[in-house]
Amino acid sequence: MSEAVKVVRNGGILEITLDRPKANAIDAETSREMSRVFAEFRDDPEMRVAILSGGGEKFFSAGWDLNAAADGEDYEADYGEGGFGGFTELPELNKPVIVAVNGIACGGGFELALAADLVVAAEHAQFFLPEIFVGVIPDAGTIRLPKMLPRAIAREMLFTGRRMSAEEAANWGLINAVVPLDQLMEKARETANEIIQAAPLAIGSIKQLLRGTEGLGTDEGFAYMRDGKAPLYKQMLTSEDAEEGPKAFAEKRDPVWKGR
Repeated sequence: MSEAVKVVRNGGILEITLDRPKANAIDAETSREMSRVFAEFRDDPEMRVAILSGGGEKFFSAGWDLNAAADGEDYEADYGEGGFGGFTELPELNKPVIVAVNGIACGGGFELALAADLVVAAEHAQFFLPEIFVGVIPDAGTIRLPKMLPRAIAREMLFTGRRMSAEEAANWGLINAVVPLDQLMEKARETANEIIQAAPLAIGSIKQLLRGTEGLGTDEGFAYMRDGKAPLYKQMLTSEDAEEGPKAFAEKRDPVWKGR
């Protein structure tokens, strides 16, 4: 295991800490290690939710390691199967990823938050995209941010690199919760444990449908779901868990999920 990517298994929760002082910047080697960790998370039936945070209190992640870039690392280097940061482009990742933002999330660090399923942030966290000032663009940010914020706000952040506070991000619905730093992981774990109470195939089906129907109209979305393009949906409907849920409800007990 890389010293820069620390992993702890907490029941069905995989806690991943990016720890590269001083700013938790990500070079290609670190990204490939994160990809390996997230691919193992995807493929491990015992793991249900991942939480990604950063080491220290100042930075969640400064994004792409500009020192590595200055040493010749290519902008389109091999970042691993999951793309930059390990999960942003990971195929068939049908489990939720929670990002716990413990400080500044800039550039690729902000893009990790944009790619997450849920985001909790410390009160002092800030979000911004400064790539234009080093001669490149926030490619994932340019694609994702305008879908998540009003047009004027997204373009302002992309064209000026202005910083957004955690409070403002929450007001725009960009993140889920803002808490004091000492409560950040507690909040992330609380959210992860709520997810774990649900049926695994149901959670996976939702994530698969969200990914597959993004950008589709309502009628197209229903057609996608019913035409077998989201196989977890059909698997979920005919699963043992789909029988267990109503039975547990009728018997007034907690369901015992098998994920099949």
